[in-house]
Amino acid sequence: MPSFENHVYPKLPEQIAAMQEPGPDGPIYMVNLLKFKDKAKYADGRETDLSGRDAYQIYGQAVAQIIQDFGGRVVFAADVSMLALGQVDELWDEVAIASYPTRGDLVAMSMSDAWREAAVHREAGLAGQLNIETTLMPGFELPIRKTQGRPVPQTQANPGS
Repeated sequence: MPSFENHVYPKLPEQIAAMQEPGPDGPIYMVNLLKFKDKAKYADGRETDLSGRDAYQIYGQAVAQIIQDFGGRVVFAADVSMLALGQVDELWDEVAIASYPTRGDLVAMSMSDAWREAAVHREAGLAGQLNIETTLMPGFELPIRKTQGRPVPQTQANPGS
């Protein structure tokens, strides 16, 4: 069994302190590695036939709207299909990336009533999650453009059309 624990909010003191810092200049991109429960389990004990994935999708649909009120957007979401390199005990089920103008915008969203209302489905559906804050490397810009059907990151050397 892989070692991870589902947290709706950061619990480690150093993570809580870091989230309260201003963060990097410019936008952040939160990489979410998601592992779903086989069956959703709600903290309030409600009965459900939902799978963990189904419960999380309720959360995801709500957050796709809520995030916009804080200047953010869902950039990418996809099912994990295989591990091409390396070794793990168990693959994550889904990868999602969300962008926010600042870390503070992410924190403000996660403290909003709308997010907290949706988050019950997140907690019910997730067996575990990693959230990794990232920033774009210098010279890279989003959105990604397509070249012959394949996405190509835009750089200063490859500015797009």
